[in-house]
Amino acid sequence: MAEHQTHKHGEMDIQDQEDTFNGFVKFLTNAIIACLVVVAILALFFR
Repeated sequence: MAEHQTHKHGEMDIQDQEDTFNGFVKFLTNAIIACLVVVAILALFFR
């Protein structure tokens, strides 16, 4: 049978999760900025 190791809080390598989260935040930031630029351009042309 498989041997169970005891879990020690804080020892898991979470670098991949941190990189994924940081990429997601950068993507959302850029998407929001792009939306704001599009809205600003539309406001200038259609006022």
